[in-house]
Amino acid sequence: MKKVLTGIAALILSASSISAKVKTEIVEYKQGDTVLEGFLAYPEGKEKKAPGIVLVHDWFGLGENTKARAKQLASLGYVAFAADIYGKGVRPKSNEEAAKIAGSFRQGGDRKLLRDRTQAALDALKSRPQVDPENLAILGYCFGGTAALELARSGAPLKGTISFHGGLSTPKPEESVAIRGKVLALHGADDPFVKPEEVAAFQEEMRKAKIDWQFISYGGAVHSFTIKEAGNDNSKGAAYNEKADLRSWIELKNFLKEIFPSL
Repeated sequence: MKKVLTGIAALILSASSISAKVKTEIVEYKQGDTVLEGFLAYPEGKEKKAPGIVLVHDWFGLGENTKARAKQLASLGYVAFAADIYGKGVRPKSNEEAAKIAGSFRQGGDRKLLRDRTQAALDALKSRPQVDPENLAILGYCFGGTAALELARSGAPLKGTISFHGGLSTPKPEESVAIRGKVLALHGADDPFVKPEEVAAFQEEMRKAKIDWQFISYGGAVHSFTIKEAGNDNSKGAAYNEKADLRSWIELKNFLKEIFPSL
């Protein structure tokens, strides 16, 4: 345990020590007539265009956890855009409200609205002068993991797609043949909300589509294992897990180095 705490402390210290080199902006953008409000983080003073990464929030909407992750990625040299899928000012205040709003985006045989909102975030990121539009990726947490995978299945020009404790199912698994980059799914081995049969179906979906994919399970971890606000009671089905948080962050960094070797 001591080694894990030391590793996480070092990760936090590393991010904070170079925070002065990271610039952030609130970015208003649109999908159709809906106004959205995202959060951009990028390396300050970097002249060369950098790979761009969209981050998609959990079911509580864009909050401080996702913004902090965007800043961490910017500190590594990426341009990170934390998307707003729900709409400006739409932030659930309870699990019940979050479930209702998130559920509305998962309805429909093609999940069109979810894909459109996520695509709008990708378009907003690509339009930034700091971004290399040929080097794009997306990652998401819980609800955001589902959104990231759906955008990949739509054929978006992504070098990589990363899901942290996200939902893996889709109404049309055959559409995965359209995925154009690599896929990394980071999963809590004891997650009661993403059943073993859903995991098996996802893995078979990736095999059939001949995707370059990785699936990593973390023992003792349940849903929301990277989110401190989830608490530490595994019996609730969603809880923070320090070990899984650190290990999945390391996997993310390695994956990004693989898909963006020129950074």
